[in-house]
Amino acid sequence: MDPRDVKLLSVLEEGLPFVREPFEEVGAQLGMTGNDVIGRIRALCDEGIIRKFRARINQRRVGITANALVAWRPGGSPNGDAGALLASFPCVSHCYERRPVPGRWEYTLYTVHHGYSREEVRKEVETLAGLTGIRDYVVIFSTEEFKQVPNVRIRENRGLIP
Repeated sequence: MDPRDVKLLSVLEEGLPFVREPFEEVGAQLGMTGNDVIGRIRALCDEGIIRKFRARINQRRVGITANALVAWRPGGSPNGDAGALLASFPCVSHCYERRPVPGRWEYTLYTVHHGYSREEVRKEVETLAGLTGIRDYVVIFSTEEFKQVPNVRIRENRGLIP
């Protein structure tokens, strides 16, 4: 990696700007064209320096402010069928299965939902409850968003360290 690549990675860690031509904007900060930026990103991916390059939308900025974790307690076992069914719905962004804590927390399936209003999310969850037959669930809305920071450091002249 050359010093421009290190600077490029530093800029990319902050996220792409929310503009029509984000790579042109990044390039302008670095004295490069947008095509140069894309080319360097591709090269860094090919070299294994960048392992993943993905988009994360700032949900709150686009109006998605109702984020909820739903804990489900399906009847019977195993939960595999209920989990696969819940995971198949487009309104579910994540679906997990966890062991219950006997006598304290009997919920075993968890889904994550994102919407423009709590009412919208509650209606989605009610629809899922009706379609799956699961009647025992708890909807937990988030109250504050904390910044997620990738677990990556840049070591000078040596590349990325996971």
